[in-house]
Amino acid sequence: MQTLGREAQAAGLGSILVGDLSQPRGGRAPDGHASHQTGLDADLWYTLPAQAKSRALTPAERERLRPPSVIDAKAGKIRAAWRGRVVQLLELAASDARVSRVFVNPIIKRDLCASPGGERAWLQKIRPWYGHDAHFHVRLGCPKDSDACTAQDPIPAGDGCGADLDWWFSEEARQDREEARDEYQAKVASGGGQPPAACEALVQDVKR
Repeated sequence: MQTLGREAQAAGLGSILVGDLSQPRGGRAPDGHASHQTGLDADLWYTLPAQAKSRALTPAERERLRPPSVIDAKAGKIRAAWRGRVVQLLELAASDARVSRVFVNPIIKRDLCASPGGERAWLQKIRPWYGHDAHFHVRLGCPKDSDACTAQDPIPAGDGCGADLDWWFSEEARQDREEARDEYQAKVASGGGQPPAACEALVQDVKR
């Protein structure tokens, strides 16, 4: 994120606000967030609040702020006021070799796919997912020195702008979203199962 922050500053985009990360020692999030438990995920705002353009926000201000949606759902596009910043941030994030995937709202992915010309290789890492209209979710790949990290399946070849993207706007996708929401809530409520055995040593260290 430090690299992305420096690149954003160099591109004239200002600061990037960071949302959910993970616990300092990993493990379950206090609010039940089912991801962000391995240190490989980060939520980043698309937008930059007006007050953050001229000064650093106070801790209290950061806690009170809520990111606004950057999509116009009725028009099915990224809001014009934010489109330039959204596109630049996503391209910078996806162009980093350490990044495995960047999750965005399906409408954002479709808007990016409709853009004419230019370099499009980075679009492969931009993956549509439920929500993500107010922030984007960056997932890093497994560290090279971590034998315990299991990588996700490789992303399909291409820019991801074909039939797979069309599915996200189908009736089947709407029904799938409802089932996925129920499954997610059940997973959060259950605590997500037992943590890996390798975590026990960290827990014992904290208890001491």
